[in-house]
Amino acid sequence: MTILITGGDGYVGWPAALRIADRTDDRVLLVDNFARREWVEEVGATSATPVASIDARLEAAREVHGLTNLSFVEGDLVEKSFVDELLSVHEPDVVVHTAAQPSAPYSQINGERANYTQHNNLQATRNLLWGLEEHDLTDTHFVETTTTGVYGAPEFPIPEGGATMENQGERDDVPFPAMAGSWYHLTKSHDAANMRLAHKQFDIPVSDVRTAIVYGTETEETRADDRLKTRFDFDYYFGTVTHRFCAQAVAGYPVTVYGKGEQRKPFISLEDTVEGLAEVALADPDDRPDGLTVYNQVTRAISIVEIAETIADVGSEFDLDVAVEHFENPRDEDETHKMEIENDRYADLIGEQSQSFEDGVHDIFETLTRYGDTIEAHEDRFLPGVLSED
Repeated sequence: MTILITGGDGYVGWPAALRIADRTDDRVLLVDNFARREWVEEVGATSATPVASIDARLEAAREVHGLTNLSFVEGDLVEKSFVDELLSVHEPDVVVHTAAQPSAPYSQINGERANYTQHNNLQATRNLLWGLEEHDLTDTHFVETTTTGVYGAPEFPIPEGGATMENQGERDDVPFPAMAGSWYHLTKSHDAANMRLAHKQFDIPVSDVRTAIVYGTETEETRADDRLKTRFDFDYYFGTVTHRFCAQAVAGYPVTVYGKGEQRKPFISLEDTVEGLAEVALADPDDRPDGLTVYNQVTRAISIVEIAETIADVGSEFDLDVAVEHFENPRDEDETHKMEIENDRYADLIGEQSQSFEDGVHDIFETLTRYGDTIEAHEDRFLPGVLSED
């Protein structure tokens, strides 16, 4: 059996590959074109944690964890010829698709980057789905990390996948409408629709894992050696809100909350994220749900101001004097929105939450305090440049 992990050099893809490879003797093949490293450099930012080369990462995985079943191939999933060769040569039984341009703010910079984001993300997914059909691999389990951002911020509890629509006294279950708030998030709405169509037309088993905002620096596997560390972006474009706040605290800046900051967003730790992906990827075909399954990969919703206050509290354990300051909100959003999101299917998958938000922040500070010089050298990257949502 072969498990293909796209975006295997990425923030989620790399630690997910380690977890999956550690849980199976089957071959785990990573693919990436290293574009994430280029995008971050393009906006003048960097990862706070040094990111080892893929060769060094694989060597460390073998030396430290005995993972001889990990291998890597470089290539661009946007190129159909590459995808065709990849699938025909390796014939994966499972595809875990984490490759994407993942930044909403980056997609909002200008029309060129919006077009690039949509072309890059959608073309890669379409190439993979059509490739499975054209290479007679329709039994392959296709798993994609989309995003809870496809739901927008409705006033009612967000269901896990579909919704019930009622009109003129009649009711039916329908896919949740695309309510994305950025050009990036819209790519994942389109991916969800394309996966649904691919399942309907090709009968490909699909797991749409709608991932919340991920925080954290470590998983059980990455702690063992610095060469195994995943990347940690803290700039405005690629660093999510928790990561930016923690980096601000390490650099001696006040944590900047826009407006009241009472709006809640869905979050999940990196540890719980990779655990869920491993459970989905390694599920016995006889035990996993039939057809197309949607998971809301989230453990809890947290308000922005609670994030800031937790960072200030945990920061004191590291002798950081963290001030929380409120600024005028440059974004058009409800600053008091109390998001509710259902996650029963995902909670059943992973069991109990492995890492609390406080423990995740503690992990982040343990890592970032080692790399304060890197953060201070790029502290101008904290500042917003476009209007968007995390």
